[in-house]
Amino acid sequence: MQNLIRQHVTPAVRLIVAGLLASIAGFSDSAAAADQTFGVLLKNIKNPFWSATDEGAKDAGKEIGVDVYVLASESDADVAPQLDICNTMLQRKTDALIVAAVNPTGQLPCLAQATKKGIPVLDIDANLIQDVAEKAGVNVANSIGSDNRHAGALGADYIAKRLAKGKVLLLEGAPGALTATDRRDGFKEELAKVAPDLQIVASLTANWDRGKAADVTNDLLTRYPDLAVIFASNDQMALGAAEAARAAGKKDLMIVGVDGNPDAIQAIKEGRLTASVAQLPYLFGYNGVKMAKDILAGKKFEPWKQAVPVLVLDKAVLDAKTEPLLK
Repeated sequence: MQNLIRQHVTPAVRLIVAGLLASIAGFSDSAAAADQTFGVLLKNIKNPFWSATDEGAKDAGKEIGVDVYVLASESDADVAPQLDICNTMLQRKTDALIVAAVNPTGQLPCLAQATKKGIPVLDIDANLIQDVAEKAGVNVANSIGSDNRHAGALGADYIAKRLAKGKVLLLEGAPGALTATDRRDGFKEELAKVAPDLQIVASLTANWDRGKAADVTNDLLTRYPDLAVIFASNDQMALGAAEAARAAGKKDLMIVGVDGNPDAIQAIKEGRLTASVAQLPYLFGYNGVKMAKDILAGKKFEPWKQAVPVLVLDKAVLDAKTEPLLK
């Protein structure tokens, strides 16, 4: 197993892969008795969003008697390291491959090999494009994820109901990532419809990163001291923007993120963040494992893309505790 690590994994991710592979190398008697083994490939397990996905996948595995192992790259934007990990996963027994790809194309060479081996590929986070994947020789059995364009639109609607005009900063995710593109475009298109007097003065990538978002926000607050709103395409960037805003004394700046991760929810409760368009990442992993089991049993799913709900969380919603999806 260590030889596989040296052969396929770059130094940047060798330690994390080695540790994770070591944890799954020796199965317990109960795990070894499982009829099927599912590999789950995620982005940045240190991000609370993907930690929740990891938890959901493992819970589903225990519930249906499938051995589930999870590997992840160190960053939400690491294309090449994630590909290395994907290739490593194909070296061991894997009956289904459940993938949250960093972008629509980066993992296709590995996933094409999975298809050749007869391993079903299931997309979670809705980041693979069906026809693009098919042209690359990848048979994507189905896709699970939030409607990211709708998530961006919900963020615009929330802001427009509370502010009629002002300057807006849009913090984008990793360039080329379908998730980032959809959230950005959904926000821009909806804001133009419902609040034409809210002006996007800058739409800049912070690459899903908290520190980079803080830097971008600092720069923009210098250029636009009257900035009224920041919409960040994930919560990590929203939290970075909030830190920069507070450091600059801009405590009234409206800041809305996307994901609904635990850090963001705590920040909303404490008044450091205005809101988050919450996804349900636990269901990405949980539903993904269960669907993979059904796919192996021959079940077909229509439509090809299975939506997971999104909702806007702010302090009022969290304090009321009446939203059914909160549980």
